[in-house]
Amino acid sequence: MKPLENINKLSDEDLVKAIVKDNNTLLFEILYDRYAMLVYNKCLGFAKDEDEAEDLTQDIFLKLFVTLGSFKEKSKFSTWLYAFTYNHCVNYVTRNTAKKIEKQSVDYKEVENLSEKEDDGHSFLDMKIDKLKIALELISPEEKMILLLKYQDFLSIKEIESVLEIGESAVKMRIKRAKDKLITVYNDNILNNGE
Repeated sequence: MKPLENINKLSDEDLVKAIVKDNNTLLFEILYDRYAMLVYNKCLGFAKDEDEAEDLTQDIFLKLFVTLGSFKEKSKFSTWLYAFTYNHCVNYVTRNTAKKIEKQSVDYKEVENLSEKEDDGHSFLDMKIDKLKIALELISPEEKMILLLKYQDFLSIKEIESVLEIGESAVKMRIKRAKDKLITVYNDNILNNGE
């Protein structure tokens, strides 16, 4: 076995190969240490509280260990893990539609990136942050996911294509529809209701 300092220098992709080859839980701990906080922060955006986000994070890493062999290096491991995390969270929220998500971890730095102007002259930047958080909870988990991949995680269209395994035009159309839906929900449900 390689000395620990050399193992810590392995790329994510090489580390994944080594884990899959030997089903090595000690190497998986290194991968966990690299990404646990990132995954937790993503889960927090879909969870009602920190405890639920911690549970989701643990579930993701358990599922990840079992399915790590399905990583085919079509994208960077971190990009694949974003998608894995979001898909798990979207499925979790979808399965638990009776639960109302009470908190959202999107902060100003994340939301300020939603600044592209829309045809109606209304931009994401014009939305008040606290009200935008509410609007994000009123759109579907899939719509929320694609917006967060694009504007919070800064994934390129190409990376999103790879993550969602759909074509470029489909990615662009889903982003546009999700943005339009968010603006509609924001205008109709938030501004007009005076929340």
